[in-house]
Amino acid sequence: MPKIRLQKYCSEKGIASRHKAEEYIKNGWIMVNGQVVTELGTKIDPVTDQVELTPQAQQEQAGFLYVMLNKPAGYVTNLPQKGEKEGRVLLPPEFKHLNPVGRLDKESEGLLFFTNDGVLAHRLTAPKFDHEKEYEVLIDRPITRAIIDRYQGGVVILGERAKPVKVELIKGKTYRFILREGKNRQIRRMLENFGYKVYRLKRVRLASLELGALKVGSCRELSEIERALLLR
Repeated sequence: MPKIRLQKYCSEKGIASRHKAEEYIKNGWIMVNGQVVTELGTKIDPVTDQVELTPQAQQEQAGFLYVMLNKPAGYVTNLPQKGEKEGRVLLPPEFKHLNPVGRLDKESEGLLFFTNDGVLAHRLTAPKFDHEKEYEVLIDRPITRAIIDRYQGGVVILGERAKPVKVELIKGKTYRFILREGKNRQIRRMLENFGYKVYRLKRVRLASLELGALKVGSCRELSEIERALLLR
């Protein structure tokens, strides 16, 4: 089997993100077959070579927390104004220090992700990584085929052309919107520009992370599989 770069292997196996693996290699925090590796260009055989994190890397990772919240409508993501409620207040005390990743406007509900892993937070929000965000949107009337085609070709929002948006009918007047960027109130602006009224907007997926059956107002830590998929 052909050899691959150590940081790529770490990312694929969910050991650490590629960027974080590079940081660990520079620090001497990754071992291959019991030997510390410090060269970024190191390649390994993914079948026969044994890759381990040093205690320093393990200790750092043990301090990372990954939590998803099903945010109800009526809560802001951060920086609440007088009289507003912040989504963070719904987290138990041991998670209240975590930071939200991205934003979900006050009127919207659904998946809001919190973590103290700054590298992962950056990867999920930086435009260059092109992660998908999926929403279920209930509106006042069906969207015409012509307008769906315009959304999928990229429309102008506040003077800037947005990336193409995938739009699918779920049932009735409920649609699935899949975005690859996170402009402020993007879906609402897209619909309002064509005269549609939004009754409900719910985020159900962020990259590989799915909201699933998590109850509104509840939160939970990510499973090992969910963490590994996000770190790939």
